[in-house]
This record gives sequence, structure tokens and C-alpha cells, in this order.
Amino acid sequence: MLEFLSIDIGTIIFTFCNLLILFLVFKHFLFGRVYKILEERQNEVSDTYSKADEALEHAKSLESEYSSLMTGAKEESAEMIKNASKKAQQRSDEIISEAKSEASAILAKAGEDIEREKKRAKSELRGEISELAVLVAQKVVEKEISEKDNERLINDFIENVGDLK
Repeated sequence: MLEFLSIDIGTIIFTFCNLLILFLVFKHFLFGRVYKILEERQNEVSDTYSKADEALEHAKSLESEYSSLMTGAKEESAEMIKNASKKAQQRSDEIISEAKSEASAILAKAGEDIEREKKRAKSELRGEISELAVLVAQKVVEKEISEKDNERLINDFIENVGDLK
């Protein structure tokens, strides 16, 4: 029963050689492929990270480009609004100027009409006054006028002239 528990140096050397051969076979056939797979996997992960970094940089550049475009668009829209306001103000000034010139033309025409009406009224008034003077002269010629009649004729004349106004 002791032989079962004994240590044999030959078996140990044989086992050690067996283990060494197995290690070398695994190293040659298995570890090379495993290292190769691990290296490929590490390269894929590195490529993925580099592509993610590139995508992030590209996104940042697109963001800055978009920001500059938005700033340019805001400036352009502000300029367009400014130009539209200028044009509206110019049009408003033109309309006001046209209205003022039309109003002054209307006032000038009205002034001319008033002057014409004054002249017509004056000529009508002169005609009526001359008619009254002729009537007074006819009455004076027809009869001799006393002071009383003279005052009455003058008062009548003054009243008639007052009615003409």
C-alpha cells in the first residue's frame, strides 16, 4: 500500500516533459492564434475609438460651421429687415411728400377760386351799386329833393349796400 503513495522520479520527469511538450504545442498552435485574435480585437476596438473620435471631431466642425451659418443668417436677416425698414420709410416719405404737394396744389387752387369769387362778387357789387346810383340819380332828377328826402335816400342806399355784403 505504500507503493501507491510513493514518489517516483521517472514519473515526475516524464510528467514534466509531457507538460513541457504540451505547453510548447499549445504555445505554437493555440497561444499564437489566441494572441492574434486578441490583437485583432484590440485593433478593432482602437479603430472603433479612433472612428468615434473622428466622428466627434467631424460633429464639432459641423456644429461650428452650423453656428457660423446661423450667425451669418441672423446678420443677413437683420440686414434684410433694416433694408426693408429703409425702403418702407422712403416710401412713407414719398407718400407724405406727394400728399403735401397735392394739398398745396389744392390750397393754391382754392386760393385762386377764392380770388376769382372775390373779383366776381366785387364786380357784381359794383354793378348793383352803379344801378342804385343810377336809380338815385333818376329820382333826384325827377324831383327836387329836400334835405329830408336826401337823408332818406342816403339811408336807403346805405341799407341796400349793407344787404349786398
